[in-house]
Amino acid sequence: MRKNKTTHFMAGILIILFVGVFLVLAGRFMYIQATGEINNISLEEWADKKRTNTYSLSAERGKIFDKNGMTLAYDMPTFRVIAIVDEAYSGNSEEPKHVNDPEKTAKMLAPLLDVDASYILERLENGIENEKWQVEFGKEGRELSQQEKDEIDALDIPGIIFEKEPIRYYPNGMFASHIIGFARDTDIGTEDGISKEIMGIAGMEKEMNDLLAGKDGRISYQRDKYNKKLLDPNEVITKPEDGDDVYLTIDQKIQTLLEDVLTQVEKDYNPKRITAAVMNPKTGEILAMSNRPSYNPNNPANVENWYNDVISNPVEPGSTVKMFTWAAAIEEGVYNGSEGFKSGSYSPNEQVKKIHDHNGGRGWGTISFDEGFRRSSNVAAAKLAWEKLGSETYLKYLQAFDFDKPTGIDLPGEIPGQILFDWPIEKITTAFGQGSTLTPIQQMKAATAIANDGKMLQPYVIQKIVDPNTGDIIEEKSPNVVGKPISKETSEQVLNLLESVVNGENGTGKRYKLDDYTVGGKTGTAEIPGPDGTYMTGRENYIFSFLGMAPIDDPQLMMYVSVQQPELEPTEPASLPVSFIFNNVMKNSLHYLNIDPDKEENSSVETIKVPNIIGNDSEAAKKELTEKGLNVTVVGSGDVVSGNVEEGDEVLPNQRIILVADQPTMPNIIGWSKREVMQLSDLLKFKMEVFGNGYVITQNIKEGTPVKENDYLGVELLPPDEINEETNSNDESREDISGEAENEAE
Repeated sequence: MRKNKTTHFMAGILIILFVGVFLVLAGRFMYIQATGEINNISLEEWADKKRTNTYSLSAERGKIFDKNGMTLAYDMPTFRVIAIVDEAYSGNSEEPKHVNDPEKTAKMLAPLLDVDASYILERLENGIENEKWQVEFGKEGRELSQQEKDEIDALDIPGIIFEKEPIRYYPNGMFASHIIGFARDTDIGTEDGISKEIMGIAGMEKEMNDLLAGKDGRISYQRDKYNKKLLDPNEVITKPEDGDDVYLTIDQKIQTLLEDVLTQVEKDYNPKRITAAVMNPKTGEILAMSNRPSYNPNNPANVENWYNDVISNPVEPGSTVKMFTWAAAIEEGVYNGSEGFKSGSYSPNEQVKKIHDHNGGRGWGTISFDEGFRRSSNVAAAKLAWEKLGSETYLKYLQAFDFDKPTGIDLPGEIPGQILFDWPIEKITTAFGQGSTLTPIQQMKAATAIANDGKMLQPYVIQKIVDPNTGDIIEEKSPNVVGKPISKETSEQVLNLLESVVNGENGTGKRYKLDDYTVGGKTGTAEIPGPDGTYMTGRENYIFSFLGMAPIDDPQLMMYVSVQQPELEPTEPASLPVSFIFNNVMKNSLHYLNIDPDKEENSSVETIKVPNIIGNDSEAAKKELTEKGLNVTVVGSGDVVSGNVEEGDEVLPNQRIILVADQPTMPNIIGWSKREVMQLSDLLKFKMEVFGNGYVITQNIKEGTPVKENDYLGVELLPPDEINEETNSNDESREDISGEAENEAE
């Protein structure tokens, strides 16, 4: 009886528990049915999300153009190949829409992707084994061109589809790369996870990234379990907003000319750095700008120099700054160009160390301040700043030329120089470009006041911003006068002084003359601080520069060029690389812009254009080039197969031209320079070893010996003073070679 009572009691408990659980579950089901939510999650929204595909619609990044509409940067369409390996994708279709034959697919794709079939097969089989929906093929399956896509499409391979993905492309390669910069795919966090977006990393791509990037759109639609759009997909589309187009002030033809000349000088002289820019001094527009080292923005790997040295590398400017010292003295009314002063060395008092002129402090006796400018006298500059102007007044003019602030050019990464003006010696050395630092763009901005009747202009590289869909101009820049540090009368007087540097007697800039345009400018030779903080020594350890403009009566173009530590032959002037760049770019740019010459063209030419010589009889080619005034060496006999110059190159008179014939024999290279021997070695593909510097005194391969690729050539070189057993390399001979030697302050 007690057992029955216990059994009934337990049964009752179980029934109550069962009823309770049933009521809870039933209530939960009724709640879910009524509200459509689980744990505050809407089942309807969850189901809708599961059967809805959402994709980002990429906006097209804006293009970058030069001032004449030449495309410099754009989004180039490429494709990524994808293989669908899930059998469910084919559904009930009679024709397979997935990869149904991996081996055949691998064999067909391999030659078009330039990979082994095993590489593709491994990925296909791995995707099938792991029940993946789709597989890709790494970098080998990305960035395919339209032609490559069409070739794969033509094979009609089941399961092979493509996804379009643009890459940023720069059609001119290493062209104005420090201005244009580059953009690349970057991972961006979004509400849907991580997505890729093309983002500007450097240059104009970075400066104008927000305008260029535009705004991505979205598309969403409902799909079935096979990822196919439903008949009523509830599609929602938000259209992308394409980025705006940016037009630069850069002129593609002038920029190309500058790039070509810089590349040639880099090859011939192997300098540490080259910096150059061309500006319209009437507007402030930058027409060309480049540096070496540079890089190709299509493949910005192993970049030696990210910085745009024109705006980001402040250095001691050297004597180019003297034009502003003279301008300040003239404007202040304390300058008398015919007044004499004793050149050589100068110290205002016992507390200030002596300042020396660049010819070892010998000077040129008593000369006028006008002649001091032509000769680039440090003593003249020091006297003007210290005695005529006074330090405080001189500082006022340095600030009026905006040397104490950035130029505000519309490029990222500008780093201005610094005026050092604390100690008496700094207040003097700044007058001739030592101690204080400036960037090339700071000097060019200040020089617009000299070229433009005293009005100083803002430099800029963005011409306008344009809506790509309507063609409407959103923003357009115009010349902006940002100061008037000097008067028109002062600017005219300084222009005359600049003209005398190039064309006057004893001027340091004679090498910068042009045949049909009158050039004015100022040379500079800036010292370089060494690792120990003291200035480096040696003929090549300087930054050689020139800031010039033409035609000088009404300058239409201004150009700055600097070459740091070029490798010079003992007889080569230090200004040769700089003048080669300036003269070629300035002359051809003035003609290209149809600027009328201001003087009759001189019948004598400074350079000789090389005709076509490849394939010609070597002796006939030698005769033709010799008659043009060139020093020609023929290596062997027969027809010319190569040379150290190409058709169209402009070379200097008496420059050695090496022509390699199809039956090469070793020439006599005694007396050749190191550069000439290296050119010969490159042409003949020798394995060469050089001992010493200067000119060849011995060669291990005898003259007339037949030679072939990989022959060993050993040469010994000596400087000319050791060859001639002379040691009289005095300051005067050095000045004849250098044009302008270092600025010195003891």
